[in-house]
Parts: sequence; structure tokens; C-alpha cells
Amino acid sequence: MDQTPDKIRCDACPVLCYIRDGLRGACDRYANHNGELVRVDAHVLLERAVEQGGAVVPFLDQGKDWDGSIIPPGSTFVTAIGAGTTYPDYKPAPFIVSSEVDGIDMITVVTEGIFSYCGVKVKIDTDRYLGPETAPVRVNGEQIGHVTTAEYGSQMLSLGGVHHLTGGSKKEGRVTCEALLALSNCQPVEATIDGGATVVIAAGKAPVINGVPEVRMRVGCGSATIGMFAKQWMGHVDEVVVVDDHITGVLSEHQAGKFLGVPETGIKIRGHRSTPGRYFKVAQPGTGWGGTDLTDPLAILKPFDPKEAWPGLRMLMVSTTGEHFAYFELDENCQPVRKELPDALAHSVNRIAENCEPALCSVLFMGGAGGSLRAGVTENPVRLTKSVKDALTRVTCGGAPVYLWPGGGITFMADVTKLPANAFGYVPTPALVAPIEFTMTRADYEAMGGHMDEVRRVEDIRATQGQKRVSSISGNPWPLDRDG
Repeated sequence: MDQTPDKIRCDACPVLCYIRDGLRGACDRYANHNGELVRVDAHVLLERAVEQGGAVVPFLDQGKDWDGSIIPPGSTFVTAIGAGTTYPDYKPAPFIVSSEVDGIDMITVVTEGIFSYCGVKVKIDTDRYLGPETAPVRVNGEQIGHVTTAEYGSQMLSLGGVHHLTGGSKKEGRVTCEALLALSNCQPVEATIDGGATVVIAAGKAPVINGVPEVRMRVGCGSATIGMFAKQWMGHVDEVVVVDDHITGVLSEHQAGKFLGVPETGIKIRGHRSTPGRYFKVAQPGTGWGGTDLTDPLAILKPFDPKEAWPGLRMLMVSTTGEHFAYFELDENCQPVRKELPDALAHSVNRIAENCEPALCSVLFMGGAGGSLRAGVTENPVRLTKSVKDALTRVTCGGAPVYLWPGGGITFMADVTKLPANAFGYVPTPALVAPIEFTMTRADYEAMGGHMDEVRRVEDIRATQGQKRVSSISGNPWPLDRDG
């Protein structure tokens, strides 16, 4: 930290702000308080929850200082949220903490990583058409990512990454960083997709598509829906068509219908026939029936074969969520005529809807822990990578479990809803600041060449710049459990 008569220079990131007394740096994370560089945000410690619920418990009461009482060993986990960074690269991690767990000395190395190589993967539970694959995703007119491959009942987006953060214009980088920060902190972001929809995304919340909140994701494709409910339709209807952008199902042709003895009905479907009772490309993608552009489901039907169809034939057409449905009976010319839905079929439509899970947005933060971050853990960074690969070192993100990608480096993903509130920050390079912790035994840490002189006992951690305790998030494994 450099200092001039009226300013101090913050070295917590590559921007190197000069900050006047009483003001904050560009990131809003560090401030000049009477000539001293201080963290604005509290440092978060996780308390092992005795009861479920994960409610936040303030550690400091109305700004009062901590009284210095001992923190019970093994029941407190020091997260990287609010801990500070390893920048410049030669520094050891801000906190290297020793905790005794079941008689074993565990070391947790804590740092807030500065991630330019980062992004979020977004899963949006909906059948509605959001846009073509690889289409740009924009916020405030700037591209921040793209549509990627659709998955079962969900549309997927890949947002952020180094090329949008630092490889484009300054505005593109700033907008991308702001959007990633909001999404990672479970805040809503409105995005538009070229050639597609406008969608409001917030982790753990229902997506809002073209201004309409999504209620449920589909129970399955059209073929799967036939298989799930075929038996329940027996005796109440002669034919069922489950309209789906992916695989439209037809009961009388489907293997489930054959197994149950459903007779041929003479139905003819427009589309590409796959296996019996399964049709691709019955319509274009859209926001109508089953994720198609259909407003009238009869548009996918050719004339019934009069050699097999009969007047009075009963037909149900329904979408994969039960949101759209219609009931028809064939007249004397074997033309479908819409009728009121019988109570028995209304029950089956409601059963489809009942089996649909609530539609949500899921956001996974994804980042790679580079050499400089690893240097804050050990003088020989590759040893940390090897220790992680050998499962000797556990990686967590704000105390939350992560998925570690195979292959080189330490590339991880974390569900942002599993972290304490406002766990992510930013620096205006632009880059995201994300918490990351490495936990291992003292013996393993010493063997990798760790910074042993920097180790502090957890009970010696003092609230020099403010701390707060929060309950561990319900459902998360306890980070200090060796078998968690």
C-alpha cells in the first residue's frame, strides 16, 4: 500500500486505486479510513447449523465490536468471503487457518480470487423457444454470452468468459461484469436473445419470458408423456397426441398403446416419423403448444384415414406441461370437432401438470484458479493442483461444495444459491471476485510447501475489520468434515 499526504493506494487488485480519506475504491470493497486501508464488507465465518434453515445470524450486533470469546473449534469455518485477495501475486493467502477436527489438525487456506477467466452457466426450465442455438445473449445491447445446447426440459445459456470481459469494448466488459455479478449474487438480470425472447433470469426463481412468468417445466417429451399416462387414458379416449417441439407422441402408434391394445385410429401426423408413435419437427419452435409455434394443434394433423377412423372417435391433444389441451370428436366425415373436455380427461390433464416440477433458473458460477492464486497457497503451485486432483485437498466456494472439472488446472463450478448472500464482488479491470477455500490436513499442507509461518488458529481470528457469522446453508456438507 503506497501513501501520499491525502491519499492511499490500494494494492488489492491490478487497478491500484488512489483513495482519499473517507472514500471507497472503484470496487466499493476497500476504503480509506483515517489513512488506513480497510475492507468495507464483513468477513464471513460459517457456523455449523444445529438446526436446519440456514438463517443468517449477525455476528456483530449493531456495529459493536466482538468481545473476543473463543470460537468453538471445528464448528466454525473461515470462508473467503470478505477475506481479501492474494494480489500482488507474491503474497500468501490472507487467511491460513488451523482447526482441530476429530483430533486431526486441518488447514484451510482462504482467498478471494480475481477471476477474468470466469462465467456462469444458466439453466432455464422451459419448453418455450428462447432463441436459436449459438444466438447472442445481450444485456443493454451488449453481447455477454450465447445460447448453447438445449437439455431435457430446459434451455441453456453460457454467459461471460474472458473474451466478453476483456476481449471486446470497454462497455461490453463493464456490462458483462455487472451481469455476472448480479447473477452470481442471485439478483435478476433481463437479457434479450437475438432472434428470440426477452427473459428475466434470477437464480432460484422462475424465469420470466416475454413478460410472462414460467410456471412449470415439462413432465417429459411427448413420447415419455404417452408412456407415463397411457394406462390412465384407457376407456376415456381413443387417441391422444402429446404435442412437443422435440418428440410428439401418438398413443395408438406408441409402444405403450400397442401394449395396452389401443386400436389403430387412422390418425396421420405432419412431421418426421421416428420410431412408431414418435414424431420430430411437427412445427417450428416457439412459445405455443409444447414449445412449438402452434396456436391450433390441428395444424399438425393430416386427414384421418377413413378406412380406420370412425365417427365419434374421441381424441385428446395436450402439451407436455398440461398448459395447453383440447378435446375433439370426429363427425360423420371423420373431421375433428372441438368439444368440452370430459371430467375424466380433465383429471388426466391435471395429473400431467401435477407431475411437472416448478420452473426455475439455475446459475452455476464457473472459474479457473490460476497460478497467482495458487501461489498464495504454496511456493510450488503445481503441488496444490496435484493435491486437489488426488482428493487430498477439498475445494469450496464460500463454504459451498463445487464440481471440479477433470483435466488440467483447477476449474470449478458452484451453485450460487448454495453460498451466503452477496458472496461475489468485482474489480473494474473488469473481473469477478469469488471466494475460494482449500482445506487439507496440516501434514498434507506442509508436504506441498505451504506457507507454514502464516498459519493461525481459528480461535485466534479477531474481528479487526468486522466479521459476521452465518449459519451453514441447509443441505451443504460441512467443509471441515473429511468424509463430507
